[in-house]
Amino acid sequence: MSETMTDAQLARHIADAAGRLLIELQQSGLFEGKALGKAGDRVANAFIMEALAANRPDDAILSEEEKDSAARLSASRVWIVDPLDGTREYGEKRTDWAVHVALAIDGKAAIGAVALPGLALTLGSDGCPPVPANTGTLRMLVSRTRPAAEAVAVAAKLGAELVPMGSAGAKAMAVVRGEADIYLHSGGQYEWDNCAPVAVAEAAGLYCSRIDGSPLRYNQEDVYLPDLLICPRALAPRVMEAMKMA
Repeated sequence: MSETMTDAQLARHIADAAGRLLIELQQSGLFEGKALGKAGDRVANAFIMEALAANRPDDAILSEEEKDSAARLSASRVWIVDPLDGTREYGEKRTDWAVHVALAIDGKAAIGAVALPGLALTLGSDGCPPVPANTGTLRMLVSRTRPAAEAVAVAAKLGAELVPMGSAGAKAMAVVRGEADIYLHSGGQYEWDNCAPVAVAEAAGLYCSRIDGSPLRYNQEDVYLPDLLICPRALAPRVMEAMKMA
């Protein structure tokens, strides 16, 4: 079956299946709290690594849970995955956690899928519906445990309501789903935190960049990608101008 799957279909299939495994593990009653989070990281990573090795054996992989290899730097196609984005939320049995499976091609987030297993939903770069329009108060996503000062200041400049939420994938997909308008992150991330969310968000027609407007580049030697902006295209200039004033 994998031979007939497109890359986008495969990304969605793997993210969705990993999410179901995580839900089963969560519901097993064998682990709690941090132990549940650690078990989830290991189980999801093992499944995704095996699935990609079996179905795309010639591609490179960058995973949060695997030792990095410089060999990927010479590869055009690199799968970038976060097997469990929001380990803390998963361990607390919340719904705002995600599974990220993305394919970067020549440094660009070309294809991606983000599973939200707690909501029984997987969003992919294939067939992503347009983002619902918001005609009311702007809504800006922030960390539920440590809201970044920059984001709070920008929200105040824009008159936006703060929406606390867990993982990066959950926040990005909240914008894709029309539940929020702005995801502005300045507190530090890595390529696996946002590659799949960016691929899905761009497929939905959203604006995605670094917070200074520069492009997001993947499969870099240094995988630290500290900041991110996802919002409707028409809103991006206002957000970046507010950033300068904040």
